[in-house]
Amino acid sequence: LQTVRALLNNDSTVTVLRSGLHAVFNEKSLDVTKNLFQEKFRNSKKRQKNIQLKCLKNFMSSLTSSTDIRDLLSSLSSDLQTFVIKPSKSKEAFKKQASDFMLKWNLLLSNVGKILTINRTESFG
Repeated sequence: LQTVRALLNNDSTVTVLRSGLHAVFNEKSLDVTKNLFQEKFRNSKKRQKNIQLKCLKNFMSSLTSSTDIRDLLSSLSSDLQTFVIKPSKSKEAFKKQASDFMLKWNLLLSNVGKILTINRTESFG
């Protein structure tokens, strides 16, 4: 946490990271990932909204050089409450929803990290 706090207190590092993350979305680099998320529900009546992208965008909007790590974690926790925990009708539904969220969240973050590594190395400070 001390490393993250130090990075969040560095204006230029946060600015470059935000710029890199925004570029990933603006360049449509995540289209393949978005398609993977929606393919499961392509033919069903209930098309899944991309919860993971919403959470990442909310995280990005909260990310400033003056943001405390606790505020970022609280924001993510609030999104999990809204998108995963509250919509679950039963224990089994919660397990399925949480498992699905984690799988796709990990995939999304892996792809974002890969894109930043290849195209935006400066985003890693």
